[in-house]
Amino acid sequence: MLSAILMFSGLGAAFGLLLGYAATRFRVDSDPVVDQIDSLLPQTQCGQCGFAGCHPYAEAMANGDADINQCPPGGEATIQALADLLGRDPKPLNPEHGEEKPKLVALIDEKTCIGCTLCIQACPVDAILGAAKQMHTVIESECTGCELCIEPCPVDCIDMVEVEQSLDTWQWPYPSTGSSIVSDAA
Repeated sequence: MLSAILMFSGLGAAFGLLLGYAATRFRVDSDPVVDQIDSLLPQTQCGQCGFAGCHPYAEAMANGDADINQCPPGGEATIQALADLLGRDPKPLNPEHGEEKPKLVALIDEKTCIGCTLCIQACPVDAILGAAKQMHTVIESECTGCELCIEPCPVDCIDMVEVEQSLDTWQWPYPSTGSSIVSDAA
């Protein structure tokens, strides 16, 4: 019994040392500017900006390969926050990438749904539950309103509905840039 305990303790220590070495040897440093930009984006992963998701768009902005006005879900508030962060002048939303809309979520008509799973495959944030030949449903708290599930649906059973504002769903309209606001009153 004692030998088994010592053996497992030795294995645990050896694996711990190996993982510690691997963590320092193969560490990937991220760019703090990219992380700050990414934190301001809405994380819809909709691709309307022309990039595969919010993080690649943030990387492109940090490298100067993309402009700050390509995110329709973020709208004017996000453009203003990005301009403040990057020291650029704010611009209106580029209409080539879409238009600013209120927060939407997908709603599946479960009576019409045939269970084809095409919407599940299209959802970039896994907000749709269901199985083949079973009705699907949307996890509203996970849905980003990207509308990517609408086009592949063969029976047109998905509608986008506006999220009603309540005390539980309301958010401050301007993303936090990490800076503090100083009052002029003294």
